[in-house]
Amino acid sequence: MKKKTDNRVVIFDTTLRDGEQCPGASMGLREKLEVARQLARLKVDIIEAGFPIASPGDFEAVRAVSEQVKGPIIAGLARCLEKDIVRAAEAVEPAGSRGRIHVFLATSAIHRQYKLRKAKEEIVKQAAVGVAMARKYVEDVQFSPEDASRTEPEFLAEVCRAAIDAGATTINIPDTVGYAVPEEFGALIGYLHEHVQGIHEVTVHVHCHNDLGLAVANSLAAVKNGARGIECTINGLGERAGNCSLEEVVMAMRTRHDFYDLSTGIKTREIFRASRLVSQLTGMVVQRNKAIVGANAFAHESGIHQDGMLKERSTYEIMQPEDVGISGTELVLGKHSGRHAFSNHLHKLGFRLSTEELAKAYDAFIELADKKKTIYDDDLVAIVQQQMTEAPPIYTLQYLHVSTGSDTVPTATVRLQRNEELMQDAACGDGPVDAALKTIDRICNLQGRLLDFTLQAITSGKDALGEVSIRVDFGDQIVNGKASSTDIVEAGARAYVNCINRYLADHMDAEPAVPSAKPKRKAGSKKK
Repeated sequence: MKKKTDNRVVIFDTTLRDGEQCPGASMGLREKLEVARQLARLKVDIIEAGFPIASPGDFEAVRAVSEQVKGPIIAGLARCLEKDIVRAAEAVEPAGSRGRIHVFLATSAIHRQYKLRKAKEEIVKQAAVGVAMARKYVEDVQFSPEDASRTEPEFLAEVCRAAIDAGATTINIPDTVGYAVPEEFGALIGYLHEHVQGIHEVTVHVHCHNDLGLAVANSLAAVKNGARGIECTINGLGERAGNCSLEEVVMAMRTRHDFYDLSTGIKTREIFRASRLVSQLTGMVVQRNKAIVGANAFAHESGIHQDGMLKERSTYEIMQPEDVGISGTELVLGKHSGRHAFSNHLHKLGFRLSTEELAKAYDAFIELADKKKTIYDDDLVAIVQQQMTEAPPIYTLQYLHVSTGSDTVPTATVRLQRNEELMQDAACGDGPVDAALKTIDRICNLQGRLLDFTLQAITSGKDALGEVSIRVDFGDQIVNGKASSTDIVEAGARAYVNCINRYLADHMDAEPAVPSAKPKRKAGSKKK
């Protein structure tokens, strides 16, 4: 991709790669495909689908996105190493001319000394060799000097020049640890435009992390100084404090077009849907006061603000909620809606389910409709998400009863089904959730340690669905699980069973024996 002659900014989304590296935010293949399809509807220019050499799952995800998602360029990440580059090339091959290999190599003094233990001239050579090797497989090669913002500007310019000479079509300048500040980072981009021969023939991207809360500000400073690509994630998801938030940086350029005179190809009315989908599929809750997509982003409680809003919206709103796809949460379906209407609505939401998955989702919808008067889009997303689990349902929750109160020892009775066998047990705990999970442990003859338990209401109202996201340590593996229900204890129990199923699916050869009666509980305890 050549540098744009106009003021069009390329949006490079790395939710599926850098965003997924956020602790607790991992997604399965099916979930990644749903996010990728939504990113295509959002009309991002580039989707970085993963790091193919990292794991077989990452490779499979990049290849599946390359095969099934049309429109955006599909990128796979690789170190400047032959094995990485070959693996990335295999992963993006189905995308054809839309395939991109993104190679990176650390350049800062601290990385050269402690991580790579290489001299400057070795770094320059390895960068050039890596780019040239990638060009043997694809026409579109991106090079990133990792930790660029802490690299000596003169050396950074030298490395970038070598990458361009070797055939890089995009040069990405990462603020890898979120160390930069806007004036400094903008000046660095300006410096490179002045001192790197050939840089005007390629596209310059920036990739900013949010450790100091400056990722969006640094990205805007960069495009003001000549960068024409921003690497970002939905909801700012990412390692540590996260990445540049797509919704924030896009709406900043759109709302302040008078200052930046820049545009993107983003279909902004898909922003809220993308935010909601990523939040639910990763279990990472969007804070209420999050800019653009938070629950309070367009809420006005102050009497002065409300009065101004009634007279003229622009007094206290610099953008309209409809601009990002927030049009109010409306009733979409009822308990008397048929399968055809249900299927059509899921299609409008962007989901593609098999016949069997659709049947299960419809049954879950009817069951929920009996509990709730109002069914919202968010309810449907939660239902579909539960059909997208890749772990086989080794155990299924058939029955749950809890007894709790201020003067009562919390007790749970649980019945699970495995194949044709029903297993039931009971246990006490510190609370109803703890009691339910301990009972499940007894039945499954496993001992999980709860690391994180997060609850969020998916929709509004007293009968709102509650979604529980948990992380469980089984000793040799940490597993994430999610489930939703109008009963939060049930949601927690279902999420825990999902974790057990995922764990057992990965350890089928070492699977514990099915208990014949009430198994003895292992020593130790676990608290919610």
